Amino acid sequence: MAAPRPAIPFQQTVPLAERILLVVLFVTVLASSVAFIEPSPHDLLMGALAGACFIAGVRFQRMLAVPLILLLVWNFAGTMALIPVLGQEKTVQYTATSVYLAVAAMVFACLFANNTMSRLATMRIAYTASAVLVALAGISGYFNLFPGADQLFAPTGRALGAFKDPNVFGPFLIWPTLFVIYRMLTRRIGPADLVVCSILMLALLLSFSRGAWFHFAVSSGALVTLAFLVAPDSRIRLRILFMAALSLVVLGILLAILLSFDSIGDMFRERAQLIQSYDVGEGGRFRLQELALSAVLNFPNGMGPFEFARVHGLQQHNVYLQAFLVYGWAGAMAYFVLLLSTVWIGLRTSLIPTAWQPYIITAFAAFVGETAEGFVIDTDHWRHFFLLLGMIWGLAAATLRETRATSRAHVSAGLRG
Repeated sequence: MAAPRPAIPFQQTVPLAERILLVVLFVTVLASSVAFIEPSPHDLLMGALAGACFIAGVRFQRMLAVPLILLLVWNFAGTMALIPVLGQEKTVQYTATSVYLAVAAMVFACLFANNTMSRLATMRIAYTASAVLVALAGISGYFNLFPGADQLFAPTGRALGAFKDPNVFGPFLIWPTLFVIYRMLTRRIGPADLVVCSILMLALLLSFSRGAWFHFAVSSGALVTLAFLVAPDSRIRLRILFMAALSLVVLGILLAILLSFDSIGDMFRERAQLIQSYDVGEGGRFRLQELALSAVLNFPNGMGPFEFARVHGLQQHNVYLQAFLVYGWAGAMAYFVLLLSTVWIGLRTSLIPTAWQPYIITAFAAFVGETAEGFVIDTDHWRHFFLLLGMIWGLAAATLRETRATSRAHVSAGLRG
């Protein structure tokens, strides 16, 4: 009698709709660094991603009702504030962008709440590739590595890649940088990680964005703290402390070498000053923020998009004042509660061991840094900000679902025992 044939291991096939979703997700995130035109390719692709989610049967988790309601209130208040300034240039476009970004955040939240790891991995690869490509563009522009590169990718003497503003270009690079750093802190240092991290951090430096540097410092501190707290044993904790200290030393040495080049050193010393010329004076940032505080009290329903700049000549460069000025008191309160609840739920989720813990820790760290940077710049229309927002809530929902499933399994096992 012939010996029985060995059983073939069961391999779960990925449904076609899910594969299409992953491809659309990859392309959408890959295009997120092309932001010098409006609407950007990323904006157009978000519609395709929402359609792919519908076809793939992506579900809305009840926990996501919290950000949904807050985003609805924020945008409803913004729409009401828009009505008195409908005739002003670009005001309708501004409000429509706020609505679109809220939808994008919810799409990402729903996406990452289910089939979590495959979708996260797809997003991470695309985001990292996009960040590296745009970082290389910014570096080539700063050093003018080919004819016309400086005019394309660093027209103001600061690297900005395919963005319109170096102050947005710099923060865009931070989440993938943090993810690579987390992997090097807790696991191993691979050649690819060193290359990626070096490219991203050099581009971050060459953006000469004080806000982005501050953002990176705050996010790095949050990352190291959380990595230390959730480390499974003392050996990993010692590794994290040692690697963090070593990284600071290496970063200091490399920074000293880069600053020895006159073009980099002069720009760095100029940008590193705490007070710039445009911060002080009658039309300076600080004076504008004083005027913005008065406007907040005088316009409880908000002034509408760009109205403060039209009246006073310039923006106030503070997203929290912007929340009051553009969305009114009701919209600002919804925005503040959204930020605080995201920070709280992100912190709680970061402390729970899951397969996606590195993603939630790095997303939380980047989000904290970005909320801190909001005191010196308007971040309410940054696409990657809403990606981080959606990622945190989606992973919180996935963690809650897994925790409940584990609890039910323990209860069932106890009943059987």
